Amino acid sequence: MNAPHDLLARGKARLVPAAMLATLRQRFGERCSSATAVREQHGRDESPFPMTPPEVVVFCHSTKEVAEVVTLAAEHAVPVIPYGVGSSLEGHLLAVQGGVSIDLSGMTQIVRIQAEDLTVTVQAGVTREQLNQDLRDQGLFFPIDPGANATLGGMAATRASGTNAVRYGTMRENVLGLTVVTASGEVIRTGTRARKSSAGYDLTRLFIGSEGTLGVMTEVTLKLYPLPEAVSAAICHFPNIAGAVNATIQLIQMGVPIARCELLDVNAVRAVNAQSKLGLRESPMLLMEFHGSDAGVKEQAETVQQIAAELGGENFEWASTPEERTRLWTARHKAYFAGMSTNPGCRTVTTDTCVPISRLAEIIDASVSEADASGLPYYIVGHVGDGNFHLAYLVKEDDAAQRAVAEELSERMVQRAIALEGTCTGEHGIGLHKMGFLVDEAGAGAVEMMRTLKRALDPKNIMNPGKIFVL
Repeated sequence: MNAPHDLLARGKARLVPAAMLATLRQRFGERCSSATAVREQHGRDESPFPMTPPEVVVFCHSTKEVAEVVTLAAEHAVPVIPYGVGSSLEGHLLAVQGGVSIDLSGMTQIVRIQAEDLTVTVQAGVTREQLNQDLRDQGLFFPIDPGANATLGGMAATRASGTNAVRYGTMRENVLGLTVVTASGEVIRTGTRARKSSAGYDLTRLFIGSEGTLGVMTEVTLKLYPLPEAVSAAICHFPNIAGAVNATIQLIQMGVPIARCELLDVNAVRAVNAQSKLGLRESPMLLMEFHGSDAGVKEQAETVQQIAAELGGENFEWASTPEERTRLWTARHKAYFAGMSTNPGCRTVTTDTCVPISRLAEIIDASVSEADASGLPYYIVGHVGDGNFHLAYLVKEDDAAQRAVAEELSERMVQRAIALEGTCTGEHGIGLHKMGFLVDEAGAGAVEMMRTLKRALDPKNIMNPGKIFVL
């Protein structure tokens, strides 16, 4: 595993030539900024890495404008880094070789809703909350919910998933097509609105999860789903994490069509209580949600309650009104910042592994034992219904010793996940932080094939260079 400081030193900075900067300023006016505050905002995400700003930020409003910037960058061999809302956790948007940050947050048009086909096309800067707000009157929704109000372009770029993945899948299963600006500045379209196709290479899946290293996604066509007839949420507390995890395993193995199944350990429950004043019992907890017909939801709930009781679950509580459900899920989505607020001035080193559901208890138990023994403060949240969980170590921002301990624990946890036939990242992506694990998981041959694709599609290495792997 590479040391974090080594990753920021990969490759030499490629300066934006004065002529290119002048052209950008003439074309975009005030939407081209080299102000320190703007550059710093675009040089830091939620990862533990130090700020690494671009030289200039351009705020684009259309695919045509993105293509203009990329064409100019290609002419001068200058790096281009796509930027959404800055919520990534693995250093995806850090300008490790300088260059231009293309801010897509102003690309917020809902291009076309095809309700009868259950599809929608949006610009890349549309956030999931904005989309669902616009879909509400249509009786439809987009279920992928990573917690943060991320842009849909960013979610596609990192192959995001989140709380609903156990039932609805991830971005990989829910993106039908893309508009992409390639490394030469050409605009291409991948996929169609049809639900399946056997036509040629699957370029859509090639770009999904590419983290901006192959092109800039400017439009995304997505699957939609009817709003369920009935929705109910429940919480259930357990005396220990093992009980909560084993209950989850049994639910999935029995085929209960649960929509969401989230684990919060005692530290996470304590943090969300402090921030959101929920008054929850401070013990390991499952937060679940059921979608379907009234009868179907009732049947699912009864099955879950019975399984949970057999494994020590107690204080089973229901939240059937939208207000009650929103209160619970809002607290869950704020767990990241709630955890950080328990240690003011800290940063998080967050690891999100995913393993086959049958091995989930094994990896969580071993990781918790190591975390407890380290003395570092931490908390766990997880979309455990699909074997994915997040362990966040809280370290003082300038404490190199704590950071080293957290990185060592993170490395052990990832290696354990890979040994259990899982993955080093279930949804955050590789970025900078997980680069050292990609060869361990995929193998040297597979990673070299990825490099071959990168060189073919981006011969000047301008698209978010220094991420996923080193050329």
